Amino acid sequence: MTEQTNSNDGRRPELRVAMVGHAFMGAVHSQAWRSVARFFDVPRSPTMVVLGGRDPERTAQAAQRMGWAESSTDWRELVRRDDVDLVDICTPGDTHAEIAIAALEAGKHVLCEKPLANTVDEAERMVRAAEQARERGVFSMVAFNYRRVPALALARRLVAEGRLGEIRHVRAAYLQDWLADAAAPMTWRLRREQAGSGSLGDIGAHIIDASQFVTGQTITGVSGLTETFVRQRPSDTAGGLEDVTVDDCALFTARFSGGAVGSFEATRYALGRKNAMRIEVNGSRGSLAFDFESMNELWFHDGADAPETEGFRRIVVTEPTHPYVGAWWPPGHVLGYEHTFTHELADLLTAIESGTPPEPSFADGLRVQRVLAAVERSAENGSSFVKV
Repeated sequence: MTEQTNSNDGRRPELRVAMVGHAFMGAVHSQAWRSVARFFDVPRSPTMVVLGGRDPERTAQAAQRMGWAESSTDWRELVRRDDVDLVDICTPGDTHAEIAIAALEAGKHVLCEKPLANTVDEAERMVRAAEQARERGVFSMVAFNYRRVPALALARRLVAEGRLGEIRHVRAAYLQDWLADAAAPMTWRLRREQAGSGSLGDIGAHIIDASQFVTGQTITGVSGLTETFVRQRPSDTAGGLEDVTVDDCALFTARFSGGAVGSFEATRYALGRKNAMRIEVNGSRGSLAFDFESMNELWFHDGADAPETEGFRRIVVTEPTHPYVGAWWPPGHVLGYEHTFTHELADLLTAIESGTPPEPSFADGLRVQRVLAAVERSAENGSSFVKV
């Protein structure tokens, strides 16, 4: 790949980016590409070269609105362009494998939204392509943005420092309510051929990855159940009713590689919960708890405290010594959802320039995919225990 000087920043070389997909995730990623070099001392300045989509008019409008220089309706042409160094994939899961593999084979770095793919087979093929590309100095990363929440990054640090001792319990839940209305129309997220699964892959993937990230352990086996509450919805394309072919909620218990046990719940039917992504970890020396609806806070209990003063204490994670926070505002000036994606890109750009494989890798994404598949197999077999 050639390197050019960014005309907007003569101090740093540029990284020329193409993005495929311009809906919700595309807008969030675009915001991060626009802001990362303004707040973080990244080694390369992103240049937003071209945005890919299906509809010419809507894609062109999105490109203009989000700050992309050009638009395209041919992702294959986009990944072959000589003026593109990295491809950012923000499309539904059924297209991840094809786009990512083509981009890696074309010598482009790849950032791919989660879950990595719709099936374990697709994810395995993506990992093989990523490993081969890495030998040529081409890197890839899966976009589990919650790893970049400062409070969760602090939680990982506390666990790694031994502040919780031996990890015994993990409780994780991701609660939303945007599908609670049975009359709401169909969306691609409710079609298995496009989404792979429902709440399990859409939001359950996040708590699987976050729990493994925070604890430093991997999930080795699960016992799960799933349910679809509304089995037909008004079609968003053809009129009439259309079958919902994914789960509406998923619950499972899990064993971790270090001996911990866990419970997980993912639903888009928890009326009143908008984005309650929660994790609690209990160890032999302490505990921690996090809820994304209060994302700038981490609750920590030190088991060594005197009984008269012991209990969970609230840590406001806005100090410059906290992960990522020093690049932003004064203490107490809180961050939001969009900042996690900026942190993600700062880490990615730094890793690429240093020649260090970024994390989470496609192999990490495959590990999550195998857990998702095990939960589905367990649910199909009546909640039997399934090894991952």
